[in-house]
Amino acid sequence: MAQSSSVCDFGWKAPQFILPSTKGLEVSLENAKGENGTLIMFICNHCPYVVGALDDIVMEASALQKIGVNVFAICSNDAEEYPQDSFENMKKFDLDYSFTFPYLHDADQATAKLFNAECTPDFFGFNKNLELQYRGRLNNKRENPEVVSRDLFDAMQMIADTGEGPREQSPSIGCSIKWKSK
Repeated sequence: MAQSSSVCDFGWKAPQFILPSTKGLEVSLENAKGENGTLIMFICNHCPYVVGALDDIVMEASALQKIGVNVFAICSNDAEEYPQDSFENMKKFDLDYSFTFPYLHDADQATAKLFNAECTPDFFGFNKNLELQYRGRLNNKRENPEVVSRDLFDAMQMIADTGEGPREQSPSIGCSIKWKSK
């Protein structure tokens, strides 16, 4: 069953984190935030919503990086129950799709909990002060493949230019985060 992201809590400050990347580096939000904004997306390897949108995600991430918006992807799924989302498989996934952004492993799910992440993909667009300005969908391709609106890119461009995101946002829809049983 599909899960929707929550509406944007404008101005909410991004919590700090340090996570290992698939490229062997420890990445912290504070040291890698973007000059004009930061996009943090919760994704995973096995979700059909993510896999179906990966070409667009990679394209939009590259376009955002060119305007000074840094991009991170985080996988927080329970890798024991969903082995496709293991750290080793994340490394392969990163290479297979030629990610231009860090793909981070949230093994204990603490970062997903700090962000109240709900689905994959779940997009969090922050301004240069790390204040939340966008929590919406990537685009409208599933509803209207002939006339695609670039919701995420347009919102992040607006945030880069003005520091504020659009007040009308459509939620992202995807698979639920696969939480560990206690």
